[in-house]
Amino acid sequence: MIKVYGIPNCDTVKKARNWLDGFKIDYQFHDYRKDGISTDMVTAWAAELGFEALLNRRGTTWRGLPDSDKADVDSLKAVALMVAHPALIKRPLFDTGAERYVGFGADVQARLRERT
Repeated sequence: MIKVYGIPNCDTVKKARNWLDGFKIDYQFHDYRKDGISTDMVTAWAAELGFEALLNRRGTTWRGLPDSDKADVDSLKAVALMVAHPALIKRPLFDTGAERYVGFGADVQARLRERT
């Protein structure tokens, strides 16, 4: 079963969940804010996908951070920021058990469809 990580009011997460439902793809939803997220989990994702692929620098959460937090971001700092502010993690994140994908572009949709 696919695990989908995100925030339920995110438009892209809503779109992804509706898409999964439409294709009758089983998934479990994990709400970052409600269910939490561990440092170990984010560290593993950053190691696999790269912290730049995970870190959402376009959202209001990033813009609201102090300049000191946004300066000199490396993997360790990015992980700490994402754990402290889960909205900084790009959404949705899909975990198939064997692979992880971030975002909901055509490439991710194709990979998820291959699993059905």
